[in-house]
Amino acid sequence: MDLPPYSPGLHKLVTLHVDKIEKLTNSKGFVAITNSILEKFNLEKVGVIVHDFDNDSFTISFCLKESHICIHTWPEYNQLTLDVYLCNYQQDNSQKVREVMANYIAYFEGTIIKDFEINR
Repeated sequence: MDLPPYSPGLHKLVTLHVDKIEKLTNSKGFVAITNSILEKFNLEKVGVIVHDFDNDSFTISFCLKESHICIHTWPEYNQLTLDVYLCNYQQDNSQKVREVMANYIAYFEGTIIKDFEINR
């Protein structure tokens, strides 16, 4: 039996330049915006890990029922890396991944340095 093609999901990765350093050092702000994005797009949080570094940069991982959102900031370089991956269980979430990422880019008022999409 031949099965139809299946794509497990879209994984979007960006590197942004951010002029507003306070957004690269405010882990609580990132958690708050992520919680609102999760609600807006009806995504379910399984857990979250936050680590603030001595230079006020941070790394945060949100584990989602649908997969994950992860960020790492480098305020000393005005940059961050962010990845969003949503599985396609029961529906194609590709457009949702793009919209979630667009919400983050708007929040950070970032300029895209690198932008990758990987179809899993």
